[in-house]
Amino acid sequence: MHKSKAGWLGLVLSAASLFAPGASLAQVVPPPEIKDPALRALQQQYMDDLRLAGEDILANHFDYPFYLSRKLDLDEAQQQIADQQSIRFDTYSGKTVLAITGNYYAAYSAQKINSEQRARSTFLNVVMPILKAAVPRFQNNQHVQGYAIEVSHHIRGKVMGVSMERPENLMVYLPRSGALKLLASKDETAQQAALLQGQIFLNAQPISIWLNEAGPPVAGNDRTSDATANAPSDSPSTGVEVVSAGNGNGTQPSGTATPTIPLKPKEPPPPPPRDTSTQALAAVQLSNQPIADRIVKELDSQAHFVSYAPPKFVAFRQGIYLELSVNSTLPASAAGSRYKLAAMAFDEHVAHLVRPLVAYFKDDKEFDGIGFSTNIHLVGKAAPGASEAVEFFFPLSSLRCYEKYDCTGQQLLDAGTVLINGERVALDLQIAEGGASH
Repeated sequence: MHKSKAGWLGLVLSAASLFAPGASLAQVVPPPEIKDPALRALQQQYMDDLRLAGEDILANHFDYPFYLSRKLDLDEAQQQIADQQSIRFDTYSGKTVLAITGNYYAAYSAQKINSEQRARSTFLNVVMPILKAAVPRFQNNQHVQGYAIEVSHHIRGKVMGVSMERPENLMVYLPRSGALKLLASKDETAQQAALLQGQIFLNAQPISIWLNEAGPPVAGNDRTSDATANAPSDSPSTGVEVVSAGNGNGTQPSGTATPTIPLKPKEPPPPPPRDTSTQALAAVQLSNQPIADRIVKELDSQAHFVSYAPPKFVAFRQGIYLELSVNSTLPASAAGSRYKLAAMAFDEHVAHLVRPLVAYFKDDKEFDGIGFSTNIHLVGKAAPGASEAVEFFFPLSSLRCYEKYDCTGQQLLDAGTVLINGERVALDLQIAEGGASH
C-alpha cells in the first residue's frame, strides 16, 4: 500500500520518539495542569506507572502513524509539533478513569467501510493495544474504576463530486471489571460480554462493536463482499490509507499526491439528559398504560405478576425503566447461595419473559429499558433465607439484541444492572449455577 513521504516521516518521528530522553514522560499530563485536587493528587502519586504505561503504548507498532495527543482532529503536520501529553486521571459518569486520547492517521473510504466497520477496525488496531499496555499497570489500583480511550481517525468521501476528508472520533469506556475480563479472557464470547459492559460512541453517537468473525470485517481485510468490491471509489482496494500530512507550510513535498483538505464536520450535539421528573414519569405511564394492561392480562400465566404491584415506569440510573414485579418459584433443589438463586431465577423465569415483552414495544423512544423485580421462593421452603429479592434492569438495546438471538443471556446480564437485596452485584451464570461459593 502506498504511503506518502509525509506519512513515512510520521513513522520515523514516532519511532525516534521511543528513544528520546523523557519521551514517555512527555505523554503524561503534568499534575499541576489537572484542576481537580483529588485527580491531581492521583496524577502525582502514580506518575511512574503513568510513565511506564506511556512507554508501553509507544512500543506498539501501529499500522498507520499514531500519536498520543491532548487534542483530537489535528492533521499530521500539526500533530508533529503539538502537545502529546494525553495520559491522565479523569472522571466519566462519576467514576475515576484512566483517560488516554490520540490521533490515528489512517483514512477509511466512506464508500467501502461503514461506521461499524470503521469503529471495529480502530478498536482492534489501536484501542486494544492501548488497553493491553495500560490496564496491566493499573489492574491492582483500586482508584482506577475504568478506562476511557478516545481516538480520532479519518474518513474519505465525496461532497458534490469533490473528494473531501474529515475526522471521526471513537470513544470507548470500559469499567475496570470489563477491561480486566476483556484482556484476560481467551474465549470470544466472554470478551464480547466484557465489551458490552462498557459504552462506545462514534462521533458522540452510541454504537456497538462485535468481535466475532461473522461480524463486520475489519477494514483492510481481503475478504470483502461483492457489493464492497464493486463499490465505486477513488481509494485503494482495502478502503483505508495513510493520511497525508503535507510539510506544514502550505506546499506539498515532491513525489507525493496532493492531499485533500480536511473538512471539519459539525459535531452533532449530545442528546439531552432524559427527563426523569415525576411529571415525565406520569406522562410515560399514561401513554403506555393500555400496553401495560395488555401485558398483565396476556402474560400473567407465565410471568406471575405481583397483584398489588402493577407495572409502572420508574427512574433508574438517569433513565426511565418499565418495572415489572413478578414472583419466581424455583424447585427446592435450587437452594444455595443468593447468587445461585438469582442466576436460576434469570435462567428459569426472567429470560423467558424477554422476547414476549419486547414484542409489545417496537421502536419505543419514551423510555430506556425494562426492569424485573422478583421475589424468589423455593418450593416447600418457608424458613428464613429461603427467598431473595432480586432486581434485573436491562437497557432496551440489549433486550432487543437478546430478542434477535444476537446476544447470550450472560451478555444481557453484563449489559444490565443486577441488584440482590438492594446491593449491586456481578452475576456470572456459569459460576453461580455451578454452585461456587460467594
